Amino acid sequence: MFAHKRFTRMMILGTVLLMLLAGVIPAAHARPDPQAAPAADYDSSVPLVWYDLILELVETTPGFSPPVAARAFGYTGVTLYEAVVPGMPGYQTLAGQLSRFMGVPQPDPALEYHWPAVASAALEAITRDLFAGTSDENQAKIETLARRLNQRLAGEVDTDVLARSLTQGQAVAGAIYAWAQQDGASQVAQAGTAGYYPPHGAGRWEPTLGADGSPVAALLPDWGTIRPFVLPSGAACAISAPPGYAEHPESPFYREAREVYDAEQNLTAEQRAIAAFWADNPGSTPTPSGHWIALLTQLLREDNLTLDVAAEAYAKLGVAVADAFIVCWHAKYQYNLVRPVTYINAVIDPDWMPLIPTPPFPEYPSGHSVQSAAAAVVLTDLFGANYAFVDHTHERRGLAPRAFDSFAQAAREAAISRLYGGIHFRAAIEVGLQQGECVGQRINGLAFRR
Repeated sequence: MFAHKRFTRMMILGTVLLMLLAGVIPAAHARPDPQAAPAADYDSSVPLVWYDLILELVETTPGFSPPVAARAFGYTGVTLYEAVVPGMPGYQTLAGQLSRFMGVPQPDPALEYHWPAVASAALEAITRDLFAGTSDENQAKIETLARRLNQRLAGEVDTDVLARSLTQGQAVAGAIYAWAQQDGASQVAQAGTAGYYPPHGAGRWEPTLGADGSPVAALLPDWGTIRPFVLPSGAACAISAPPGYAEHPESPFYREAREVYDAEQNLTAEQRAIAAFWADNPGSTPTPSGHWIALLTQLLREDNLTLDVAAEAYAKLGVAVADAFIVCWHAKYQYNLVRPVTYINAVIDPDWMPLIPTPPFPEYPSGHSVQSAAAAVVLTDLFGANYAFVDHTHERRGLAPRAFDSFAQAAREAAISRLYGGIHFRAAIEVGLQQGECVGQRINGLAFRR
């Protein structure tokens, strides 16, 4: 898609040049008017550096668990897109398409705006809001980046245009944050586990133990009730029930557990590398959804893609991972299935431990599988089915980059990594991929173009 867009843009520019030379367009009109500098004329450097910072903040800020981080990426993506879309001819706002989203203040069509400046102010403001109350250090980092970008832009843009553009970006972010405040996430986070009592019985999830040996409270048991971006509710993209619980060695459930157990006993070096690469643990990485956002950031840089491309891509991927975690969490606490470590310790080997620490929420489906499949579906729609790439996300953490022939291949590897890590049964992985594909297809149904 993007290659075709660049080719079309070159054809249009070439046609305009020929018309100028032939005198069909008067020479006086060759100089751009306020509407003749669309977002496509600018590189994506401004959103890229903002996303570098957002990924860092997600990684280092306590409380940004996978669902919370995914929500943040959803709102930053929509903010960037809505800030820039007035400068994207042929595209339209997502107002009326996203759940209860009525739109944002629109720029004056008679005036000139600098779209990178609008984008920068919008991302600054929404990042401040999403990380408000976290730490003074976070706010200082946001302030420092905003000041650096504003100084750069001041040397490129007339003072009045810059001031108008920054004001417009702030207005967009304000409207987006007001909309975000109505999704129910704050209430769910504040409630925590109040009123939640894990169901007891054979095959039911039990809180796993933390580093100090005490049970860890369930993570955000009501997250599946918050308002999604695109899907009608957390119950959308419903999945089938997991295999029936059983402890008999000939039962399907036991065989799935035995597969995890045997895999852990015989992991190859490659399988260990895969498990580590996709672990994406909160607190030491920007979480699973941040892995895909980081990959998109890398690809936008490598391909030197433009501001309009970045705006659409971040919006699509952001709402995909956000909705993926909502429907996944709804299903997790609907089925409350036991984790491999609990089952294996009780039925197969009391001393067994998984390669990756088991997170504090139910087994089914696999969250990484759901959100990775959703991400792969939307990125395939944007970049193509055979887009090969090398993922450098964890290179600075000492993990070797991994090469893929497609986004779908990467999603499948991310999914199976959870079996290698010992934290998911195969059924949770396979059904998770199916649920994620459903989410991604729904996101691809958004009408970005008029």
